Amino acid sequence: MSDQLVGHVLEQSKEIKQNINQIIDQVLEINSSIKGPRQPNDKFVEQAQAHVDKVGVNRGRPLFYPYIGTGSGQGPYVELEDGSVKIDLINGIGIHILGHSHPAIIKASLQAALSDIVMQGNLQPNKEYSILGEKLINLASKKSRLKHAWLTTSGSMAGENALKACRQYKSPAKMIIAMKNAFAGRSMMMAEITDNENYTVGLPKYNEVLRVPFYDKKDPKSIEKSFEIFKSHVAKHEGDISSFCFEPMQGEGGYNSAPREFFLPMLDFCREKGIPVWADEVQTFCRTGEFFAFERLDIGEYVDVCTVAKTLQAGATLFTEELNPKPGLVSGTFAGSTVALASGIAALTELEDGYMGEKGKIQNVHNMFVGMLNELNEGSCRGLLQDAGGMGLMVATTPLDGSKEKMLALLKTLYKNGLMTFGCGKGPFRLRFLLPATLKEEDVAVCKKIIEKSVLELA
Repeated sequence: MSDQLVGHVLEQSKEIKQNINQIIDQVLEINSSIKGPRQPNDKFVEQAQAHVDKVGVNRGRPLFYPYIGTGSGQGPYVELEDGSVKIDLINGIGIHILGHSHPAIIKASLQAALSDIVMQGNLQPNKEYSILGEKLINLASKKSRLKHAWLTTSGSMAGENALKACRQYKSPAKMIIAMKNAFAGRSMMMAEITDNENYTVGLPKYNEVLRVPFYDKKDPKSIEKSFEIFKSHVAKHEGDISSFCFEPMQGEGGYNSAPREFFLPMLDFCREKGIPVWADEVQTFCRTGEFFAFERLDIGEYVDVCTVAKTLQAGATLFTEELNPKPGLVSGTFAGSTVALASGIAALTELEDGYMGEKGKIQNVHNMFVGMLNELNEGSCRGLLQDAGGMGLMVATTPLDGSKEKMLALLKTLYKNGLMTFGCGKGPFRLRFLLPATLKEEDVAVCKKIIEKSVLELA
């Protein structure tokens, strides 16, 4: 009988490791020619448009951008099938935190692709499932009471599991307190928590979500007003509140942030009333300068459930011992692909090395980018890029007159000129950037030129 497992031989093979390293070197060498924005090449435009059109037909709705990637990129730059290169400042809406073709992600993906299975599940996992879960718990438990992590495929599924855990714990309570302008996902119940009627057209109303205004920095009484509304909801539905769900910093709702003092009265009241606290960190996870935004706000002691995804390359619901669901409540055939789970481990490992904290790389990227937007707003684009800010890699600004029409027009103009980002908010409508943590000073200078050109084209 062999004293070594076959899977361990495969994983530790020097020849395979050398081959993987050679492939990475070749990929990086080939991608090295992708150095900056590039306009479409007439030779490839027609074929690329055919792909774009097919996607529209297949899914019954056109793409927002005529974007079909070739599979190649370098850092913040991505190559498209029409021959163009864009500087990517939305990153799959927050998935590609290390940018395109990062060697640590390529290496993890190649090694994982040699595994015996594509998808791992909650019944039959491989060790990537174990390692990623442990890594999450170790990161979360430093500043919270979270002790367990349930892996799944998306942020919406993580949210569904979080809601089920809260409702089971508070059974038969069903009502949810959530913020105005919240975004929780697009599954049936997460769409209900999401405060956007456009996402629930034609769907039945369950009327199980109670709204509280998010922090308004322009209103000196914002904290008191929101807390009074919060208390009135609890008083009206005493014993029927299953959870308080909030984003520590709102994403799609407008990149709205709040100080610790805004959350504390509501969190203390939840503790007094025994209401589970659910921090929705699907977008903020790894992006605010700490792994969890609840760390940055120093409110981890209050959190009973936390949902994460995007950067993780999968989804996860973290919970305390008390909120641990009873057997049978949460499951799922898929927990994530082997490549996704391995890439999530690699991303977290990479981010542990100098990216977090007040002097980390993420805060440096934030300062450079916000500083650049403010320079434009005070200079050549005076008054046309207002209120730039956010946290960490989540940055937003109100462009032009703040209308939806102008914001959408600017998105398309930016894309034409070589920069890809997206919008958020709903009055004012804002440009949102989910910046790659690997963004450099010279890249910010490229962004400045494109943003300036695009804003002035429309102004």
